[in-house]
Amino acid sequence: MAAAAPPRWLRAHEGGVRLALKVTPRAARSAVDGIAQDARGQAYLAVRVTAAPDGGKANAAVIKLLARRWRLPARDLRLVSGGRARRKVLQVDGPPQRLLAELGAIEQPGPAGERG
Repeated sequence: MAAAAPPRWLRAHEGGVRLALKVTPRAARSAVDGIAQDARGQAYLAVRVTAAPDGGKANAAVIKLLARRWRLPARDLRLVSGGRARRKVLQVDGPPQRLLAELGAIEQPGPAGERG
């Protein structure tokens, strides 16, 4: 039996994995809302943070939230594109196959708020 394909919002990349995000700043509370899809069918991980998008505060809050959720050091997460946009690409450094399996298992599609 073939291994399951990784989720489309998450893909192996040199030195780790990259994932598509859509970030909502100035939210009532910080949370991961789960995997969603835009009108073009592009999948992304929806994240909201209470921080304002001033001086990179929202970006830092996203990295802190995801590092805590995934139990990874924040130094292993970095934005590679979309620093000033709501749609972003995040690089997570580490063994790609392990990260694909672990992050794919944590961020299963489903109703928001089910996971930590």
